[in-house]
Amino acid sequence: MLSKSGAQHLTGVSNNALDFASRNLPIGYSCAMGNTTANATATGETSTGVQSVDRAVRVLEILARTGGSGVSDVAADLEVHKSTAFRLLAALEERGLVEQNHDRGKYQLGFGILRLASAMPVRLDLVKQAGPVLDELAAQLGETVDLAVIREHYAVNVAEARGPSSVSAQNWTGQLTPLHATSSGKVLLAYLDAEQCEQVLDASGQPPLTEFTVTSRAALQAQLEQVELDGYAATFEEYEVGLNGVAVPVRDHTGVVVGSVSASGPAYRLVPERIQEVSGVLKTAAVRISRRMGHLA
Repeated sequence: MLSKSGAQHLTGVSNNALDFASRNLPIGYSCAMGNTTANATATGETSTGVQSVDRAVRVLEILARTGGSGVSDVAADLEVHKSTAFRLLAALEERGLVEQNHDRGKYQLGFGILRLASAMPVRLDLVKQAGPVLDELAAQLGETVDLAVIREHYAVNVAEARGPSSVSAQNWTGQLTPLHATSSGKVLLAYLDAEQCEQVLDASGQPPLTEFTVTSRAALQAQLEQVELDGYAATFEEYEVGLNGVAVPVRDHTGVVVGSVSASGPAYRLVPERIQEVSGVLKTAAVRISRRMGHLA
């Protein structure tokens, strides 16, 4: 039986590890392309071998998401009969990829997942995982796109991609920017716990950078609460006159916000009426990066 700490650790295993695991799954069905398979394909049915692999990987994803599920729950999620779910679980259990918690009668990820994950040569790195997505995002939006993380009481830009419409020559990579006056900073602040947020703001203060900078602690706290509700932050000439920005959170395999993805551009182009559209595109990109970091939700 897994210990509580072991179960929690296994719940955070990345999608990349699950993809790796799929190569080692017992199929349990014939993949031979005989007449039966040909007839099934002709009638629009999925090849049983491919379908079995897909279902097995989905079982692993379900258990990673829930921390443990019974046969009935797995069958319901897969929309298959209980006997099919049981056969999938039994095959995965045989390889050590899942195991049954006999105290609760539920299945959970097995330590075989860790064995496969440890064979991955590349450590999950936020900048590495975000890079291809940022390039696509910049091309799609036409604006400058940045990935930022929190460092002490600043937001630091760790990666950047420039769109074809970017007008500024400044490269923000490595730049420390104020948390209270940037869209990335407000996202990073919004997902800190209350005590951490207070400590960071006490250290940084809220100095006015333009006439539009929010310098009231109460007003900023209200904005941060709205960020959590909306899932994005927007700033309008708060850091630099003529520059607007919008940002969304990026999560790791535990669901913790570890960074933010932002788009910035001239105020005449990144107008308030465009924020909803841009934030939606950013959210889709952030979900992709988060999934690359192992976030399953």
